[in-house]
Amino acid sequence: MHLRFRQLQAFHAIIETGTVTSAASLLGISQPAISNLLNQLEQQTGFKLFERIKGRLIATPEARLLFQEIDTVVRGFDHVTQAVIDLQNKQAGQLQVASQHSVSFGFMPKLISRFARDRPDMTISFQSQYSAKIQDWVMSGLFEIGVCEMPIQYDALEVHPVTVETRIALPEGSPLAEHEVLTPELLNGVPFIVMGPDHMTHRRTREVFQDAGIPLKTRVHSHLFKNLLSFVKEGMGVSILDPFGLDFDFEGGFVSRPFRPAIMMEMAVVTSKTRPLSAIGQAFLELLLDELEPYQAQL
Repeated sequence: MHLRFRQLQAFHAIIETGTVTSAASLLGISQPAISNLLNQLEQQTGFKLFERIKGRLIATPEARLLFQEIDTVVRGFDHVTQAVIDLQNKQAGQLQVASQHSVSFGFMPKLISRFARDRPDMTISFQSQYSAKIQDWVMSGLFEIGVCEMPIQYDALEVHPVTVETRIALPEGSPLAEHEVLTPELLNGVPFIVMGPDHMTHRRTREVFQDAGIPLKTRVHSHLFKNLLSFVKEGMGVSILDPFGLDFDFEGGFVSRPFRPAIMMEMAVVTSKTRPLSAIGQAFLELLLDELEPYQAQL
């Protein structure tokens, strides 16, 4: 089987943008060309990649698995293309950073913008993603610096650990806000909005409640801290969240309090041991570690 990169690129663009029209615009080709490339890929693979339901393209399970395999390849090609453009334009360099979602909505954009202020010719590549994927990207050289949650999957990563203390978020106006510190006893019967069952914050919250002999009442499961906070604002319950999502949300609608026993979240800034950082990467790494220092829990 001989798969063409353009076919994979078209498939990747459809998944990323959600429509053939948007994918065509992204790649700068016509809609019929995108559809033709997709048909070719389906014929060569022998399985259907999308179902059309009520006018929307829904990826099949096979398509989702294929996307996971080709995502790094396609993004890698995009990085090579950007590198060539930077060299042609004699750009001063490129900052390449990826972070897990909780620091990507406020903390990281503000820090990158501050860093870029005195570097007008610097280009920036920034992506947010799940922690395992971030480690893959740094290992493969797609990004120089990654911020992720533990555990670390590769020995070839240079690891700068950061342990942060979570807080509990309450809907604005909640009577629980009268307490300066919240405990399992005070939260008996209160609905919780939680990450997936394997996430460290959910697992440790369960353990704390079990140790206290109090059932944890879970109402909503979601996969992003930002989603959890949105449900808190809607009055659906309370949630254990990291400080970044709380400190960099300025819309209001919630209050936060310390929770005891304290629930920690282990994170890390990672770089490659096998590739030296660029001068820009090294300068940003030093700034990033300095800015994370106030969040480091005193264990």
